Amino acid sequence: MSQRSSTQPGCESAIGAYAPCSLSAPAAAFARAVVGQAGPATPARAKALLFAAGRLAAFAERVGLELEAGMLLSEPVIERLVLSGCDQLSPASVRTLRTNLRALARSLERYPQPAPAALARERAKEPYSEAEIEGYLRLAAALSSERRRLRASALICLGAGAGIVAGELRALRGADVVARAGGMIVLVSGGRARSVPVLERYRQPLLEAAAFAGENLIVGGREPGRRNITDELCRALSTDSSLPRLQSGRLRSSWLVACARQLGLGGFMQAAGISCSQRLGDLAAQLPAASEEQLVALLGGSA
Repeated sequence: MSQRSSTQPGCESAIGAYAPCSLSAPAAAFARAVVGQAGPATPARAKALLFAAGRLAAFAERVGLELEAGMLLSEPVIERLVLSGCDQLSPASVRTLRTNLRALARSLERYPQPAPAALARERAKEPYSEAEIEGYLRLAAALSSERRRLRASALICLGAGAGIVAGELRALRGADVVARAGGMIVLVSGGRARSVPVLERYRQPLLEAAAFAGENLIVGGREPGRRNITDELCRALSTDSSLPRLQSGRLRSSWLVACARQLGLGGFMQAAGISCSQRLGDLAAQLPAASEEQLVALLGGSA
């Protein structure tokens, strides 16, 4: 490893003053040396790197490793520290420590590896507006035959009213839509079998489509495994130039947003300071499963 960039103004004093009583003199000197070589841009960044380098040096002394930057700032040693030398740190602090040590190692490399290319993160599809969904329902009602009208209506109502798309949608039969628990429930089978309450505005047209289908597939087709059975319906509902193309993923997003609004999810996340859905999943895993009556009541039904 070699000298990289010079230390920025304001950082020299922070680095020079680093001598915590919890570290030996050699460990503190190691931290000052490697952080000084890294050339942090701000005093705050210098302090963060000093803390990480100091933890690494203290760990090295405990396990009998030489205080040499090339050895200690290697991936195996950093991972060994993370796995066995951070018992008193919180998981978030451990993640930050590893990130800072890796950054410190990269900054001291003579020929650093190029940073990985950033990949686009898949985000939720944009929901349709209420006016757009009404437009699709009007297009469905204007189709040439009763069979097509009811199948198209079911496609819209199952997507925007119950959030059901893709393979689950292909396997649904009219008999899977039932009125119970004070509202209307769609019984979804397969790997994520569940009962889904239908939003109130979509119940009547979905009930008509389900009664027409009976034991048959509600959006058409002869076999549930057949792919692209909804493509023709989507094309038929995408003929109005004033409306965007109909996509099942956007219908599901419309249902998700409507449910989140009724549940007050936005206000809860804002008050709790939660922005990551993984945390919500961790919390939900600690809660008992809701009954059908509770699900329907949450979305406006009455027992």
